[in-house]
Amino acid sequence: MSRRKLGPLAVLSVVRELRRGRGDQRPLAVAGARELVPLLARQLREGGDPSAVIEGTTEGSAVLVWVGGPDEEALRAAQRAGIPIIAVTDAEVVPYVLATDVVRVPPGQGFPVDAIARAVARRLGEDGTALAGRLPVLRPAVCDELIRSFSRKNALIAAAVFVPGVDLPVLTLNQMRLVLRIALAYGQEIDRERALELLGVLGLGFGLRTAARELLDLVPVAGWAVKAAVAYAGTKALGEAAVRYFEARTGSVRAGT
Repeated sequence: MSRRKLGPLAVLSVVRELRRGRGDQRPLAVAGARELVPLLARQLREGGDPSAVIEGTTEGSAVLVWVGGPDEEALRAAQRAGIPIIAVTDAEVVPYVLATDVVRVPPGQGFPVDAIARAVARRLGEDGTALAGRLPVLRPAVCDELIRSFSRKNALIAAAVFVPGVDLPVLTLNQMRLVLRIALAYGQEIDRERALELLGVLGLGFGLRTAARELLDLVPVAGWAVKAAVAYAGTKALGEAAVRYFEARTGSVRAGT
């Protein structure tokens, strides 16, 4: 596939794909200790859509953030319903919750919202895109997770494909998907005009893969590792550039900046 054919038609194809599946539109649920639920829910809603967080129930939710001591019956019900669970607690063990999905908070300390957001982003992956568009507190963590995920995918593709040039369309389409998912995480509508505007940014990917081919001439042994490293770094750089781009358009500021 030529670079020209990979341009507008490919971008519009990805736009249509994302519009058909904009991610999980269900809200985030907060349940658990009655006195803590409204406090955490308020922090998760900050600056966002209040309806994106529901309290005291898990029905129709994309993810459950359980706060306080474990309730085995309630957690078992959520697990059986296929709802991912993040536990915010001082308990050492939480039934039906993976150890990696437990955010431990010593008694008397405030909620570590950033850590909770990272746990939600890890658990939901690409399905966290829609929630990030409605809840700005989740946005940095979800975008970071999207960048890590797509960078890994492209590194694996680059390492696995040995025919020169065959990987270009797949890598670039993944980069397009990454950028457009980041746009959705910032609540930005993607239309034909903006999709084509993104082509200029995506030119970075071609330049980096040109660099990879030049490096392969210098390091012919373990060329797969060179290709993988360049694909990973290029996709990561592109994702970070997209985040800065949409921050500037929306006036958002990432935590810690």
